[in-house]
Amino acid sequence: MSSDNRVNSALLESLTHRLQRYGMRSVLFQQNMAQKIGVSHTDLKSAEILNETGPITAGELSKITGLSTGSVTALINRLEKSGYVKRERDQLDGRKVMIMPIPERQEQIKSHYQSLSMATKELCSAYNEQELILINQFVEEITKIMDKENDKLMSERER
Repeated sequence: MSSDNRVNSALLESLTHRLQRYGMRSVLFQQNMAQKIGVSHTDLKSAEILNETGPITAGELSKITGLSTGSVTALINRLEKSGYVKRERDQLDGRKVMIMPIPERQEQIKSHYQSLSMATKELCSAYNEQELILINQFVEEITKIMDKENDKLMSERER
């Protein structure tokens, strides 16, 4: 039994290390992608957040990114100037201004990820359906953990 624990411990340690390496490379890839398309890393990530969430307010974007409202205003100004978003009054509450992602520009961003997407699909095609279901579940759960850890970091900053 103790040798199983050592194997499990070693495997867990290896997996954690590999996930950290993947995370670092993901950040570097995102920085390089932002540079390629001529925006800052924060601007690219924010444009992608808006693609994921759809229209949201500047305040909501501030909460998601952890950026101050002043920083978010400057970010939205840059994204608007470069054609990635537009501001529109909320139809239900005219006092609110919604930040709207521009679909054509979102498609342009996606097109830059085509090579990565194809390589990922090629890798995943080596797995059977049951393995892919497990991998999908794992990625979903690790994403939830990352969201919780990000929330913790942002709440600690606010103290």
